[in-house]
Amino acid sequence: MPTLPAPARDVLLLLARLGLGITFFMHGWQKLTAQGVSGTQKAFASMGAPLPDVTAVVAIVLEVVGGLALLAGAFTTLVGVVLAVHMAAAALIAHLGNGFFVANGGPSYVIALGAGALALAAAGAGRFGLDAVLSRGARERVGDPAAA
Repeated sequence: MPTLPAPARDVLLLLARLGLGITFFMHGWQKLTAQGVSGTQKAFASMGAPLPDVTAVVAIVLEVVGGLALLAGAFTTLVGVVLAVHMAAAALIAHLGNGFFVANGGPSYVIALGAGALALAAAGAGRFGLDAVLSRGARERVGDPAAA
């Protein structure tokens, strides 16, 4: 099976990070600014989320900070896994039992977001992310000729 040339792969990873990053960020930002923390906590309570006063804040922080990290390509493996777990929890708590599709409140959207986050966790940020810059800097500090 042919693989993509590295430059094309890096551009596609950048586009995936930008798409997922802005989506996560905007959902967290909406929770923070439009609904407010207390509105988000009330919404989480109505969905039966455990400890809604805490989990609402955790969701806001994960989505805002995680979205920004994906946009920057920073800590992509860790952030991708954490956001995927966050989306799995959202599916289990808020969406299961509503069918599959978003129009009925189903989990299809959070499944797609979680799967995308996992794909980025597996593939990494690519050359156009902070992870690559930080990795290159670390290799240079130890004298790795591949860092050039």
